[in-house]
Amino acid sequence: MNSTRRHFLSRNALGISSLALANLLKDDGLFAAPFKPVLEQKSFDMLPKDPQQEPQAKAMISMFMGGGPSHLELLDPKPMLDKYAGKDFPNAKDLKFDSVGQASAVLMPSAYAFEKCGQSGTEVSELLPHFKTIVDDATVIRSMTLPDIRNHVAGMRALTTGRGQAGWPSLGSWLTYGLGSETNNLPSFVALIVGSNPPGSPFWDSRHLPSIYQGTVVREQEPRIMNLTPPAHLKGAAQEKQLSALEKLNQLHLKDHPGENDLSARIASYELAARMQTSATDALDLSKETAATRKLYGLEDKNTKKLAEACIIARRLVERGVRFVQIWNYAWDMHENLTASIKTRCAAVDQPCAALVKDLKSRGMIDSTIVQWGGEMGRLPVIQDRGAGKKPGRDHNTEGFSIWMAGGGIKGGHVHGSTDEFGHRAVDQPVNQHDFHATILKQFGLDANQLSYRQNALPVALVEMEKGKAVEGILA
Repeated sequence: MNSTRRHFLSRNALGISSLALANLLKDDGLFAAPFKPVLEQKSFDMLPKDPQQEPQAKAMISMFMGGGPSHLELLDPKPMLDKYAGKDFPNAKDLKFDSVGQASAVLMPSAYAFEKCGQSGTEVSELLPHFKTIVDDATVIRSMTLPDIRNHVAGMRALTTGRGQAGWPSLGSWLTYGLGSETNNLPSFVALIVGSNPPGSPFWDSRHLPSIYQGTVVREQEPRIMNLTPPAHLKGAAQEKQLSALEKLNQLHLKDHPGENDLSARIASYELAARMQTSATDALDLSKETAATRKLYGLEDKNTKKLAEACIIARRLVERGVRFVQIWNYAWDMHENLTASIKTRCAAVDQPCAALVKDLKSRGMIDSTIVQWGGEMGRLPVIQDRGAGKKPGRDHNTEGFSIWMAGGGIKGGHVHGSTDEFGHRAVDQPVNQHDFHATILKQFGLDANQLSYRQNALPVALVEMEKGKAVEGILA
């Protein structure tokens, strides 16, 4: 399919969003027995597919805190920073800075206290009182590392596509390619944006994979999905005529190009398009949530409202069969005034993120849904000084940082790995992006060494061969 035609189909369907187009199942006699993805797959659709092994999870919600939440203030207590506060880091030559002109070697302790929480006794910062209440449902990974990566865009790429360079398919696209969809009325992969788009985005692109596997963007403002419904003057008969014209174009293309595999933008059932318009509107309607649920997430609090909306929508989508939802919140890059900034940010996200786990658990969904929280890096243990009048922050640190995961066969009440005594580098059981992705694929019943796509006669994979292994230590 040439690019001109693809763009016409994806942009001019009079109210059906590009991913609505991309994710329509082929209703007209094209249902077949489930199959496993292979290197030379001959057709591309959203039909459910058998996993390669017994799965523990069927859906995932990733809460991506872009910018680099400081593990030293949140999930990785370091008493040595208190002991040596104001003194130089003993291995200063090993520090790598993003902002070299503002670098220092002076150690900076956290202003916030940690305490042991839950039956597991996992140490958590006072900034996360709501996470403390679910700590026994989660694994805290304190040994995340992204070797040879320094900046935000490369880090976000690595954790979403497996590589720090642009141009590779995202995790959500791979899961959708490998397993298909459990809903024929909604996209299988959704990206929820809270605040501004993260720099370097989109991180929800299918790239090498056919475009039916890319993510649908849901915004924080109305209309949440652009072009989902047609304007008033195009509704009804006008839309039907235009969609009929598109169908004829599809048929002409098929006649002129028999055997073409990549028909990801083709619409086989326009009745299904109408159903998707209705289903998406229903899934995004928060007015149906109970007072108890609204209170649980902090939906009525202006500080937590935006994240609460995103987390509730994520749960509603997963309930309806959406495979992968990624919430993007790029607001954690704290090069200055870290002590005040991180307190404000935690107050906005801690309650909704913990509520999501509680809500999934109360609905019997947590065992089959992976929930993940974290960013693309942590922060250095030393002061970043931006000059007179500026309160200190911390520079980037990709050599050791923390995330947490829950549900979908992930251990509860567990801490995996550690950084060194100053929180600089992952030193025990390090987990890189390849290990992270291999673990997720395993929980979905997919083999990281087999899930591939052939592009220009060469195999493309999320996890490059032999680079990553599932982190068995965090699996229940």
